[in-house]
Amino acid sequence: MDLAELNKVANAMVAPGRGVLAADESAGTCKKRFDAIGVESTEENRRDYRELLFRSKGMANISGVILFDETIRQKAKDGTPLAKIIEQAGSLPGIKVDKGTKPLPFYPGEVITEGLDGLRERLVEYRGLGAKFCKWRTVIDIGPGIPSYYCIKANADALARYAALCQDENLVPIVEPEVLMDGDHDTDRCYQVTELALKALFHELYLARVKLEGMVLKPNMVVPGKKSAKQASVDEVAEKTLRVLKECVPAAVPGIAFLSGGQSDLDATTRLNAVNRLGGAPWKITFSYSRALQAAPQKAWSGKAENVAAAQAAFTHRAAMNGLASMGKWTPELEKKAA
Repeated sequence: MDLAELNKVANAMVAPGRGVLAADESAGTCKKRFDAIGVESTEENRRDYRELLFRSKGMANISGVILFDETIRQKAKDGTPLAKIIEQAGSLPGIKVDKGTKPLPFYPGEVITEGLDGLRERLVEYRGLGAKFCKWRTVIDIGPGIPSYYCIKANADALARYAALCQDENLVPIVEPEVLMDGDHDTDRCYQVTELALKALFHELYLARVKLEGMVLKPNMVVPGKKSAKQASVDEVAEKTLRVLKECVPAAVPGIAFLSGGQSDLDATTRLNAVNRLGGAPWKITFSYSRALQAAPQKAWSGKAENVAAAQAAFTHRAAMNGLASMGKWTPELEKKAA
């Protein structure tokens, strides 16, 4: 393991004004999003859509791109590998390596992320295809009687084993313990579960001897459930999010890149900005968004070649707004001015 190189890559991923684009949707997820805009989810259409993002001016605010297995192997229409196009834009190619969630036996309503079998061999292959970092996502749901501590601990253990394997192969792990915003819970309940998940995670990372200087954390913000009768202000979300991170995340971690987790484009930007406005954090705080960066360009594109420029403009706008938010410099006026 080359810790100096891992730390260099991790710091580049959370560089000021830049964040990570999560373009690692599975074929199933991509189909749902394409169905919504009336586009057939073929391999060619998925490639064309992602290529338009990677060739846009918005990449100036993108430090890294998480790819799906299909995408890291694809070439653009001119024959250039998509991973190479990302590098040419001054960004780092990365890869999702988990194999999704499966039901956790004897724990109804809870899931475990799979994909550890054969992971080392896949990491070696992905590094050869240009990957500089990886991502593994676990899912913690909040509901009646859940999450159980066993679910939290089992997923934390898997994340730690994945992270150790990545570092052993000189790849930076993005560690993603997502507490879902589905359900009717309030911010206090989200805080409680997020705290439990993060404390369990860093305990397992310590036992696995993962070097914190060579990783990036991708957590949820402390937000109420979508069905909650008690929604939260931007300031409340920012204050509770920063407080739980300070409680749980060691200062050795180079950076935190939030997931959007179903938040609207504007909420994801506004809340990220508010967290950074509070200041006093020992780590860089940025974004690693999927829907909050892609919903607008997907709608603008709608699968039509004549809409590529409009889609690229929409992506560039969202990337720029989140780049500003990662430095606490976003304002509603800038949003309107650039729109």
